Amino acid sequence: MPVVEIKNLNKSFGSTHVLRGIDFTVEQGEVVCVIGPSGSGKSTLLRCVNLLEVPQEGQVFVRGEEITDPDCHLDAARSQIGMVFQQFNLFPHLNVLANCTVAQTTVLKRKADEAEKIARSNLERVGLHDKITAYPAQLSGGQQQRVAIARALSMDPTLMLFDEPTSALDPELVGEVLTVMRKLALDGMTMLVVTHEMAFAREVADRVVFMDAGVIVEQGTPDEVIGNPQQERTKTFLRRVLDPTHVETTG
Repeated sequence: MPVVEIKNLNKSFGSTHVLRGIDFTVEQGEVVCVIGPSGSGKSTLLRCVNLLEVPQEGQVFVRGEEITDPDCHLDAARSQIGMVFQQFNLFPHLNVLANCTVAQTTVLKRKADEAEKIARSNLERVGLHDKITAYPAQLSGGQQQRVAIARALSMDPTLMLFDEPTSALDPELVGEVLTVMRKLALDGMTMLVVTHEMAFAREVADRVVFMDAGVIVEQGTPDEVIGNPQQERTKTFLRRVLDPTHVETTG
């Protein structure tokens, strides 16, 4: 059974058709990186997986349960899914440890001592065990994003969604977040990652999906899609991303 299965997904914002008949699966333990230009529908696809965006048409299944079914217990379904956003979305008035325990105690109804033990373990996993009493404003952007990852992991998800998790970071802080994500991949976490980090996608992904204009143009292994793309639109995108100073001439 796939962890995620999407059938004929269509999503529009007003007259703009953002997703056009997407069919897509993510298998257990698979790391899938979704790449493509801005406005191609990547983030909307990710947000439809946990129904932060509601599609007009199509079905989304998570571990066999259709979360687009109106009778689905959405909170229970979402509890299996961890999501890390571009912005860190930490509670500014709570310290690091509290940020990682509040959802455990309120949503999963864990006892405080159990929640704290799990949070401490995950903060150590992301290299922040020494920052548990710090507040978000006292942390760098990379540290805040790692807290956000630890918070998501503390909910024991079977699937992690990452929506361009390094795009809001200074370039020198990107590496520390990608290192944590590499470790998660090695641990067998099922991950669906929207990213502009081509080196990360090439190194970590089991599969790369290239999207443009609301459709999946091409997908395959990193060597296939990034190393030897077959579609002209994929080739054009990768030329611009991998060699941004190149200027095409005509005549």
